[in-house]
Amino acid sequence: MEACNETGKILTVKKQEPVLVRPAEKTLDGLYLLSNLDQTFPYPIEIAFAYRKRTENAADIIKESLAKILVKFHPFAGCLSETWDEKMIVRCSGEGVPFVEAVSNYTIEELGDISRVDPVKLRQLVHNLDNVESILDVPLLTVQITRFKCGGTVLGIAMKHVLVDGKALADFLNSWAQITKGLPLSVDPYLDRSILSARQPPRIDIPHPEYVGKERPTKNMTLQMQEPIVYQSFCFEPKKIDQLKLMAKQDEFAAPPTSFEVISALMWIMRTKAFKIEPHKTTKLLTAVDGRPKFKPALPECFFGNGIAWSCAQCTAGDLVQKPFSFAVNIVHEAIKEVTEDYIKSAIDYYELTRGGLEMENTCWISKWSRLTFYDLDFGWGKPQQVAPASMVDNLVLTLSQEKDSKNIILSLGLPESVMKEFQMLMLSELNRE
Repeated sequence: MEACNETGKILTVKKQEPVLVRPAEKTLDGLYLLSNLDQTFPYPIEIAFAYRKRTENAADIIKESLAKILVKFHPFAGCLSETWDEKMIVRCSGEGVPFVEAVSNYTIEELGDISRVDPVKLRQLVHNLDNVESILDVPLLTVQITRFKCGGTVLGIAMKHVLVDGKALADFLNSWAQITKGLPLSVDPYLDRSILSARQPPRIDIPHPEYVGKERPTKNMTLQMQEPIVYQSFCFEPKKIDQLKLMAKQDEFAAPPTSFEVISALMWIMRTKAFKIEPHKTTKLLTAVDGRPKFKPALPECFFGNGIAWSCAQCTAGDLVQKPFSFAVNIVHEAIKEVTEDYIKSAIDYYELTRGGLEMENTCWISKWSRLTFYDLDFGWGKPQQVAPASMVDNLVLTLSQEKDSKNIILSLGLPESVMKEFQMLMLSELNRE
């Protein structure tokens, strides 16, 4: 498919053949264990970083420093494998990271506002392998650097969430930027994931409705409808966010809400309405919660891996759409608050005993990117003007800042075409309400 900007100009990206960038020095080989938190979200994450400043030899600079940083973060240079008990594991082979150089007929300005998700356009700026037969064949990391005719660049990153979450990816990228500028690393990565091993014997101390066991396959409503997926982004300005917070505090039981909580609750309500979920059925909102600070002591700084656990807000669809807005905000807030060290340890043991996956039936997942340090990624030619997901995982909703230092929050998601039409009507009606 081709992507056009507002003037109708078609974005074209000419790519060279990928080359493998290997670690600059010999690294440890062998098997690298992944934790149970790593196993539960085996999806790709693709991100584009847009830099306006004219930069000469950006590809050569990035490629050289990538080889250096892979010495410290050597699992990225390996490949995914599987153990006898159906867990994924990394084979540290040092084979390298696919690296692609590309050029575009656009200027950076002609890309427009990339915070509004547009996979048709932005996936051209990321090296992806869509036609592989198995998840095991997908590289753990790929890098693409695209030079625009204005001299600006876009850095496209694709990685497997099974290896790192957003926080660990941001740590890796900022360490890479430090190496690129000739600086020492501010902190070395903490690679040992045994800190998140299951207890012996494993025990499930807390209910985990965020997961379903292998004995009950979960249903993805988005895929079941067999319609094209349409992607949309919605901008929440500070005035609207304050209005939602005021609505959420109208009842005495409601705790002081955060911006993320009110946006999450509103999205959940509108999505439930758009899917026309029957009133008696349970609907769930799973929120990615950073578990690092929940441990006592906290997980080590620059912990390399997945540190997130999933909170689960749940109620009947009828209660969600009929009760006051404060009801939805409160159960989202309380669910997030329940994610403690004990909750995370129990979740780790739940996977150990059940190999359960995340719930999808009448459920959506949401993750907050607005606090990640992606906008600090400076390789020597300034910080990115824009950062955005190049693609969206089915069932996942993202919130992110519109641009550096912006107080606007962007909500992005993909839905079946007919559902998105209804969702868009409901959401825009709320966003335009005074």
